[in-house]
Amino acid sequence: MPRHFLTLSDLSASEYRALLRRAAELKSDWKSRRMRASYPGRTLAMIFEKSSTRTRVSFETAMVHLGGHAIFLSPGDSQIGRGEPIEDTARVLSHMVDCIMVRTHGHDRIMRFAAAAEVPVINGLSDLHHPCQLLADIQTYQEARGDIAGRRVAWIGDGNNVCNSYIEAAQLLGFELRIAAPPGYLPEPALLSAAGSHAVMMGDARAAASGADLIVTDVWASMGQETEAAVRRTVFAPYQVTRELMQLARPDALFMHCLPAHRGEEVSAEVIDGAQSVVWAEAGNRLHSQKALLEMLLG
Repeated sequence: MPRHFLTLSDLSASEYRALLRRAAELKSDWKSRRMRASYPGRTLAMIFEKSSTRTRVSFETAMVHLGGHAIFLSPGDSQIGRGEPIEDTARVLSHMVDCIMVRTHGHDRIMRFAAAAEVPVINGLSDLHHPCQLLADIQTYQEARGDIAGRRVAWIGDGNNVCNSYIEAAQLLGFELRIAAPPGYLPEPALLSAAGSHAVMMGDARAAASGADLIVTDVWASMGQETEAAVRRTVFAPYQVTRELMQLARPDALFMHCLPAHRGEEVSAEVIDGAQSVVWAEAGNRLHSQKALLEMLLG
């Protein structure tokens, strides 16, 4: 059976840390232009049922650096958009490519896809998890501040797919995650329960941010939630990350956002464009952490 990367729980703590170390090495090689084309002729198929900038460019570039090739597939130009069962697509592609990345809406779709595939499948984003983002985020924190174990992270806003992956990361790497989210927009209860004391719900954003080493947020309305945007802006208004909220964190606290961002909604412009923000390094590290992931899965 192939090895898949659908959630962070597909990694052990030691594997997670090894990926982070390898990502740092690959970034160093990239900076000095010492990349090695270790996987010539290998092909990654990328299925995008949800659009993307960072996921597409980072995976395509990663395959180029590794000496391979990436193929972009969208519903509009493939049979998966014309009603072909996803299991059939998985079986066909398994005979043609070495690895498949899927960015989709329902997590059940990527689970079904992986169950039918004969090559590794990567979750490029689903409605429940965004594990690739957590490879880049932790790499970014550790290159700026050192080991994240024992640190305090505040998640402010929607208890969405990225928040769910932060919960798994906290459990694997041993940091404390404080979550401030409005009622009705909470993360997955089963994940919270499994994380125990590593992930706790807080009463409000100020309580979560107090003494934090890292503050993270995301958009209030993700792709597919546009019709809810007006309601969400009202519900989430108390959860904006502002300069005043950042001042409750530690003086050397960092700010992250997986992007794209809406300045004036989930984060103020002075925070995301300020000195504590590492969002551009965070976005760039998608390339290096996913390259390390591809190495692990391709073998």
